[in-house]
Amino acid sequence: MKKLPIGAQAFNVLQKDGAIYVDKTEHIYNLISNGRIYFLSRPRRFGK
Repeated sequence: MKKLPIGAQAFNVLQKDGAIYVDKTEHIYNLISNGRIYFLSRPRRFGK
């Protein structure tokens, strides 16, 4: 089973470690081009 890259910031680190990378660009584009308003929240204290 491949590793999940927790906290990895550089693509070359993902490649070197053989980790999983998921490109969500198409999903983000679909959200933006849909013309609706979305509220994207995150858990409290996330990323601190």
